[in-house]
Amino acid sequence: MDSSDDDFPTTPTHRGVSHNSEPLRNPLFQGSPSKKSRRRKIIYSDRYIPARSGINLQAAFTLGHDPTSSPFRSSTRVGVLDMPDTVDESTVDASTSEFEPGDNDNNSMKAREANRAFDAVLKTELFGSNTTGTGSTQPTPPASTHDSVSLHTSPERAHTNSNNSPGQRTVNSFVPHTPRQNRNIFTYQSASPSHRSASSLAVDNEMYSLSPVGHDSERILLSPQHRPRAISKVPYRVLDAPELADDFYLNLVDWGSQDILGVGLGSCVYLWDASTGSVNRLCDLGPSDSVTSVSWIGAGTHLAVGTNSGLVEIWDASACKCTRTMTGHTARCSSLSWNRHILTSGSRDRNILHRDVREPAHYMKRLEYHKQEVCGLKWNVDEDKLASGGNDNKLFVWDGLESRPLYQFTEHKAAVKAIAWSPHQRGLLASGGGTADRKIKIWNTITGLKIHDVDTGSQVCNLAWSKTSNELVSTHGYSRNQIVIWKYSTMQQMASLTGHTYRVLYLAMSPDGQTIVTGAGDETLRFWNVFEKAKSNNGPSSVLLDAFNQLR
Repeated sequence: MDSSDDDFPTTPTHRGVSHNSEPLRNPLFQGSPSKKSRRRKIIYSDRYIPARSGINLQAAFTLGHDPTSSPFRSSTRVGVLDMPDTVDESTVDASTSEFEPGDNDNNSMKAREANRAFDAVLKTELFGSNTTGTGSTQPTPPASTHDSVSLHTSPERAHTNSNNSPGQRTVNSFVPHTPRQNRNIFTYQSASPSHRSASSLAVDNEMYSLSPVGHDSERILLSPQHRPRAISKVPYRVLDAPELADDFYLNLVDWGSQDILGVGLGSCVYLWDASTGSVNRLCDLGPSDSVTSVSWIGAGTHLAVGTNSGLVEIWDASACKCTRTMTGHTARCSSLSWNRHILTSGSRDRNILHRDVREPAHYMKRLEYHKQEVCGLKWNVDEDKLASGGNDNKLFVWDGLESRPLYQFTEHKAAVKAIAWSPHQRGLLASGGGTADRKIKIWNTITGLKIHDVDTGSQVCNLAWSKTSNELVSTHGYSRNQIVIWKYSTMQQMASLTGHTYRVLYLAMSPDGQTIVTGAGDETLRFWNVFEKAKSNNGPSSVLLDAFNQLR
């Protein structure tokens, strides 16, 4: 008895198949073993009609992650893990960067938009406009550029690292690239009968069109395309800044709300008026001391100056007079940040001091949580939260003037100097790591979860959010010495600006939010127009309001 698989065909389910009316029985279970089995003759039809209804083309064709869709490499790199946890960022040698700039100019962005439009037109022409997944021109978001918490992630797919403290929770959610659907391009089924409608006889019907493409494709081609914003790659002003220190841990540049730029050069502090272009020397600490940090009060009338000896001085900018000198630190004061009348200072002595400038006491509270120099401090004035970063690779988030941190993040592998609070979304904090880390991480300080993790390929020196748009600017050191504009929340590069020959260690933003100034060890200050003007809050028309006021 021949028991090959060809002897027992499966009953076909498609049209045009005929076979004997006798039921097909398995000879292994027939009652009489002497009865010989014989091959059933099957007649197949000559063709099949494919139907595309119900097919998700995005799921069928997007089978894997396109490496060209993201300008970032994988976060796992060889040659970084063997570096020590704590690195002196001011003395580390430049290393070869594994970062590839990718699509970071306007030409590449235009090419991506053109490719998306072409893909949409091609899908529409081949598969029609009613097929699921053909109308979208948005690319599939990359899954390797960040870790995010998805609203569609089931609880069993979200795992919290039990080794972390509540402030260190990291959700590694498994989000597949494509839904779990049938990935067949065609389905074989009966075609539904079509009925001639009155619209097929209309003059504007697609069958009478002389256009080489259909109406849906015409609509895609004629619709307004997204134009990438043009960002100048050349600074519009360059100022000499002799004796601008090439020290990663210092903060020597700040732009006040009165449109005056404060810069610490050696033992002096200079004020540059952006409206007039004039330069004045505010103070000179003498040959035995030097400036290590500067920070404007919110009103822009007074400038706090941190010194190498550990003193903190407050200067009246208009009178060029020191109004107060405060002690408390035993080493240089490398970071300062204001929260209304509260001045917070961080030092190489590993301490953070809160100072109420209205009180006679030099400081009101001391925080001793960092194990090395505190090089990053940033207040979120609206939410009354403080973020602090240090050379111990730790990032702390403090609730007001509390003595214990609200969160402690330890994922960075190098010093955390770059810190920035988002002005557009509540509780959103960005932080950047030094040479051994090279990553920008975005945190939700309300839940304590990490939202994004981007490998930039070079030392992250500064971060700042745009005041007018949901964008982020970062400055970098070894080994590219560049300024990068990022689009949030996709964290895609919009532009990469170069010009500094040393690490871009200092960053400040103008009061109107359009201009940034960067400083580097090449002893220059460069001014860049990178952000758009703030949108007007005025209504589209006040005619009805004026008429209403006249009626009253």
